[in-house]
Amino acid sequence: MRSGLFLAALMCLQACPALLAAKDLGQGFTDHGVATPSSCHRGAAATVDGQGQPFFLAWLMDHRGSYALLSIDVDAGQAKVHPVSFPLGDSPFASILSSRGKFYSHFGSHFVEFDPAQRAFTVCRKTVPQMAMSMTEDQQGVIWSATYPQSGLASFDPQTGEVTDYGHLYKQNWAQYPRSVAADDAGWVYLGVGSTACQIIAFDSKSRKAVPLVPERERGHGSGLVFAGADGKVYGQPNSSRSDNWLVLHQGQATSVGPRPKFTERRLIAGSQGLFHAVFPDGRRVRNLDLLEGNLVVEDPQTKSQKTIPFDCQSEGAHVMGVATAPNDTICGGSAFPMRFFSYDPRRDEWVRHSAFGQWNTVGRQGDHFFVGAYSGGHLLEWDPAAPWVDTVEGRQDCNPRMLTKCSPTIIRPAKLLAHPDGRTIVVGGTPAYGMTGGGLLFWDRSSGDRVLRTHEQILPQHSTMSLVALPGGKLLGGTTTSPGTGGERKAQQAELYLLDEATKQVEWHEPVFPGVQGYTDLCLGPDKLVWGFADRTNFFVFDPASRKVVHQQSVAAEFGGTVSHQGPRVFVRGPNQEVYALFTRSIARIEPEKWSIKLLAKSPIPLGAGGDYLDGRIWFASGSHLCSYRLP
Repeated sequence: MRSGLFLAALMCLQACPALLAAKDLGQGFTDHGVATPSSCHRGAAATVDGQGQPFFLAWLMDHRGSYALLSIDVDAGQAKVHPVSFPLGDSPFASILSSRGKFYSHFGSHFVEFDPAQRAFTVCRKTVPQMAMSMTEDQQGVIWSATYPQSGLASFDPQTGEVTDYGHLYKQNWAQYPRSVAADDAGWVYLGVGSTACQIIAFDSKSRKAVPLVPERERGHGSGLVFAGADGKVYGQPNSSRSDNWLVLHQGQATSVGPRPKFTERRLIAGSQGLFHAVFPDGRRVRNLDLLEGNLVVEDPQTKSQKTIPFDCQSEGAHVMGVATAPNDTICGGSAFPMRFFSYDPRRDEWVRHSAFGQWNTVGRQGDHFFVGAYSGGHLLEWDPAAPWVDTVEGRQDCNPRMLTKCSPTIIRPAKLLAHPDGRTIVVGGTPAYGMTGGGLLFWDRSSGDRVLRTHEQILPQHSTMSLVALPGGKLLGGTTTSPGTGGERKAQQAELYLLDEATKQVEWHEPVFPGVQGYTDLCLGPDKLVWGFADRTNFFVFDPASRKVVHQQSVAAEFGGTVSHQGPRVFVRGPNQEVYALFTRSIARIEPEKWSIKLLAKSPIPLGAGGDYLDGRIWFASGSHLCSYRLP
C-alpha cells in the first residue's frame, strides 16, 4: 500500500544566526534577515543502512527548491546533509523507498537514487522535463517515474544500472499531473492523469507504445487514478470523482467493472511530497521530526522508551509571498514552504513568527485589522494585531486570525486582495481550482458578515481577476489574466480591463485594450482620478475610466525590466504624501503624475521578488526568503 503519513509536528529547519541579522547593502538598501528561517521536508522514509541499523532520510526544501537529502543514523546519533549535484529550483513531488532499500526521486529533470548502504547518491541522470508526480516499482524491481508537465515516463533498472527516458507520452495543451502510476505483471505501465481532463494512459514497455484508454467523449474535469494489485493486475478509475467507473487493467486492456472491486494493493512505500514513512524494519518508529529545533524522536513500541537524536543543519529560509504594513506598524506577511506567518517591528528590530493557515498569497490592511487571501482554499482571513494570536482552525470563531470564508473551487489561488477605501468591503480575485479555467470575485462585507461570490461567467468568462482598484462613484476597475488554474487550459486569447458596478456586481464594460496582453499585473488610482497600471509587467499605461480610453502608454522593458511578480505582486506602493512608487525586479522608481513618467530612484543590489508597502520612510519588499527595505531619499 502507499504510505502517505503526514507529520503533525513542525517541519522547519532553523537558519543560522547570520541570516537573521540586518545588513546594510548600500545605496539605501537594507537586508533585515530571513523572514521565515525554515525549510520543510518533501518526502521522508525510515529504512536501514548497510549494516541493517535504523537510518532515516528526508528531502529538504527552502526558497531555492530542494537542495539536499538529510540522513540520520539513529543508533550512532549522527546526521549528515547530502547536497544535490544538479541546478536548484525544483523539488520532489514524489518519492519511493524500493524493496532493495534505496530511496528514489525525480525532480529538476534529474532521476536520482540514494543508497543508505553507501550513504551517498549513486545515480543521477538527466531526463526530459521535469519532475515526478508519482513513482512505483514493478514486479522485477524496476523503478518507474511519471512526470509533469506532459506525462513523461522514465525507468531505472537496478540490475543493469540503466536509466531509460521514454520522453513525453501524451501531449495536451495544458500541464498534466500524472498523480498515480502502476505496473501490471505483463510489462505494461499505467498513468493516472489530470486535472483539466481525466485520462489513464497504458504504456507497453516492450514496444514503447502509449495508448490513452479513456475516450475523448468520456473525459471530464478531474484525475484518473491507478492502483497496483497484489494479483498482478492494475485497478483504475478514469475519473476519481465518480464511484461507478472502475476498470481492471491488464496487458494494456481495460475491463469495466462498475463499482470498486475487491482487491489488495501491492505494498509499496511510495507517495507524494507528503510521504512520511515512519516505521523502521525493526519496529521502532519516528514519533517526531522537528527540523526547527533540530531533533528526531524515535520510539521503541515494545519498551515504550524514546530516543532523541539532535542534529545541526542550516537553511536559507522559506520563500516570502509578499508583505504589507499592519495596523500595529509592523511589516507582516507569509511564507511557503512551510506555511508561516511573520511580523517584523523595525523600531524594535524584533520578529514574531507563528504557524500560518494556508499560503498567504496576498495581504492588506483595512483600518485596525489585517486581511489575507490564502491558498489553497481561496480563504479570506482576518487578523486583529491588538489581540492575542490563536492559531486558525476552520469553523472556529475564537481564532485570531479568523477564517471568514472560503471560495474553492471558484478561487483557490488569490492574486489580489483589495481593502476597499470604504472601510467596510474586502474584494478578492484569483485563479480557480486545479484543472479549471476562469476565476471569480469575492465581495465580503465586514459590517454584516455577508459575502457575494461571483463566478468567472458572471465577470468575464475564462478570465481571472489579477488586479483591482476602487474608483469614485461606486465602481471597480479590474484587470484580468488569461492564466488558468494550475494544470488548467488557457482559453482566453488576451487579457482585458473591465468596469464593474459595486452595487449590482455587474460588469458594465470590458475591452482588451492592449492586443495580445496576457495579464494586467497591477493597478493604482492616481491623484488625477486616472488609473495607472502595468500590463505583462513591462507596459506602463494610464487609463481614463470616464472615457474608457488609454491616454498614455510606454514600454519600460529596456530601462527598468519587468515589475516584481508573484502570486500577489503589490507592484505599486503609496507613500505618506500619496506619492506612488513602483517596484521592479532590479530597481525602485517613482511615478511622476505631471508627465506620467517613471523616475528611477535606485538600482537594487539584490533582486526584488514580491512587494511591497511603506513604513517609517522606507519601502519594504521581499527578496527570496529575505525581508528587505529601501530608505527613501
